[in-house]
Amino acid sequence: MKKILVVEDNENNLYLITFILEKKGYKVIAARTGEDGIEMALKDRPDLILMDIQLPGIDGLETTRRIRTLKTGNDVPIIALTSYALVGDREQVMNAGCTGYIEKPINPETIMGEIDKYLAGNA
Repeated sequence: MKKILVVEDNENNLYLITFILEKKGYKVIAARTGEDGIEMALKDRPDLILMDIQLPGIDGLETTRRIRTLKTGNDVPIIALTSYALVGDREQVMNAGCTGYIEKPINPETIMGEIDKYLAGNA
Protein backbone atom coordinates (compact mmCIF):
# COMPACT_ATOMS: atom_id res chain seq x y z
CA MET A 1 0.00 0.00 0.00
CA LYS A 2 1.44 3.39 -1.01
CA LYS A 3 1.90 5.91 1.78
CA ILE A 4 1.18 9.62 1.29
CA LEU A 5 2.26 12.31 3.72
CA VAL A 6 -0.13 15.28 3.77
CA VAL A 7 1.34 18.44 5.30
CA GLU A 8 -1.71 20.64 5.87
CA ASP A 9 -2.77 22.83 8.80
CA ASN A 10 -6.39 23.40 7.74
CA GLU A 11 -8.58 20.69 9.28
CA ASN A 12 -11.23 20.84 6.53
CA ASN A 13 -8.67 20.51 3.75
CA LEU A 14 -6.89 17.72 5.62
CA TYR A 15 -10.15 15.84 6.15
CA LEU A 16 -11.13 16.13 2.49
CA ILE A 17 -7.80 15.03 1.02
CA THR A 18 -7.47 12.20 3.57
CA PHE A 19 -10.98 10.96 2.72
CA ILE A 20 -10.25 11.00 -1.02
CA LEU A 21 -6.88 9.25 -0.66
CA GLU A 22 -8.07 6.58 1.77
CA LYS A 23 -11.08 5.84 -0.45
CA LYS A 24 -8.59 5.09 -3.25
CA GLY A 25 -6.62 2.73 -1.00
CA TYR A 26 -3.70 4.91 0.04
CA LYS A 27 -2.35 5.05 3.60
CA VAL A 28 -2.36 8.66 4.77
CA ILE A 29 -0.11 10.17 7.40
CA ALA A 30 -0.63 13.80 8.35
CA ALA A 31 1.50 16.64 9.64
CA ARG A 32 0.09 20.02 10.59
CA THR A 33 3.36 21.98 10.59
CA GLY A 34 6.40 22.10 8.37
CA GLU A 35 8.62 20.93 11.21
CA ASP A 36 6.43 17.85 11.76
CA GLY A 37 6.38 17.26 8.00
CA ILE A 38 10.18 17.12 7.87
CA GLU A 39 10.30 14.69 10.80
CA MET A 40 7.62 12.44 9.29
CA ALA A 41 9.25 12.49 5.85
CA LEU A 42 12.45 11.20 7.44
CA LYS A 43 10.81 8.68 9.78
CA ASP A 44 7.93 7.34 7.66
CA ARG A 45 9.50 7.53 4.17
CA PRO A 46 6.31 8.29 2.22
CA ASP A 47 5.86 7.48 -1.47
CA LEU A 48 4.52 11.01 -2.10
CA ILE A 49 4.13 14.25 -0.15
CA LEU A 50 1.29 16.73 -0.57
CA MET A 51 2.58 20.05 0.77
CA ASP A 52 0.48 23.03 1.77
CA ILE A 53 2.46 26.22 1.16
CA GLN A 54 0.92 28.40 3.89
CA LEU A 55 1.84 26.68 7.15
CA PRO A 56 2.43 27.91 10.70
CA GLY A 57 6.11 28.14 11.57
CA ILE A 58 8.20 27.40 8.51
CA ASP A 59 6.21 27.57 5.29
CA GLY A 60 5.79 24.80 2.75
CA LEU A 61 8.55 26.15 0.50
CA GLU A 62 11.14 26.02 3.28
CA THR A 63 9.80 22.65 4.43
CA THR A 64 10.27 21.32 0.89
CA ARG A 65 13.83 22.69 0.71
CA ARG A 66 14.70 20.99 4.00
CA ILE A 67 13.16 17.66 2.98
CA ARG A 68 15.19 17.78 -0.24
CA THR A 69 18.39 17.97 1.84
CA LEU A 70 17.55 14.71 3.65
CA LYS A 71 19.14 11.50 2.41
CA THR A 72 15.69 10.02 1.85
CA GLY A 73 14.11 13.22 0.51
CA ASN A 74 15.63 13.53 -2.94
CA ASP A 75 13.50 11.05 -4.84
CA VAL A 76 10.07 11.45 -3.23
CA PRO A 77 7.61 13.49 -5.31
CA ILE A 78 6.47 16.60 -3.43
CA ILE A 79 3.29 18.20 -4.77
CA ALA A 80 2.44 21.72 -3.64
CA LEU A 81 -1.18 22.28 -2.65
CA THR A 82 -1.73 26.00 -2.74
CA SER A 83 -4.29 28.70 -3.19
CA TYR A 84 -1.55 30.91 -4.62
CA ALA A 85 -2.39 31.58 -8.24
CA LEU A 86 -0.30 34.61 -9.08
CA VAL A 87 2.16 34.86 -11.93
CA GLY A 88 5.49 33.53 -10.71
CA ASP A 89 4.05 31.37 -7.91
CA ARG A 90 4.44 28.15 -9.89
CA GLU A 91 8.09 28.96 -10.58
CA GLN A 92 8.69 29.76 -6.92
CA VAL A 93 7.16 26.42 -5.87
CA MET A 94 9.16 24.47 -8.45
CA ASN A 95 12.40 26.28 -7.55
CA ALA A 96 11.91 25.25 -3.91
CA GLY A 97 12.05 21.60 -5.00
CA CYS A 98 8.43 20.65 -5.58
CA THR A 99 7.71 18.11 -8.29
CA GLY A 100 4.32 19.56 -9.13
CA TYR A 101 1.60 21.99 -8.24
CA ILE A 102 -2.13 21.55 -7.55
CA GLU A 103 -4.27 24.62 -6.94
CA LYS A 104 -6.79 24.86 -4.13
CA PRO A 105 -9.59 24.42 -3.74
CA ILE A 106 -8.91 20.84 -4.74
CA ASN A 107 -11.30 19.18 -7.13
CA PRO A 108 -12.22 15.73 -5.73
CA GLU A 109 -13.05 14.52 -9.25
CA THR A 110 -9.66 15.32 -10.78
CA ILE A 111 -7.12 15.28 -7.97
CA MET A 112 -6.62 11.52 -7.97
CA GLY A 113 -5.68 11.53 -11.64
CA GLU A 114 -3.02 14.13 -10.90
CA ILE A 115 -1.71 12.28 -7.83
CA ASP A 116 -1.62 8.95 -9.68
CA LYS A 117 0.50 10.55 -12.44
CA TYR A 118 3.09 11.66 -9.91
CA LEU A 119 3.17 8.29 -8.16
CA ALA A 120 3.66 6.56 -11.52
CA GLY A 121 6.41 9.01 -12.45
CA ASN A 122 4.52 10.25 -15.50
CA ALA A 123 4.09 13.89 -14.54
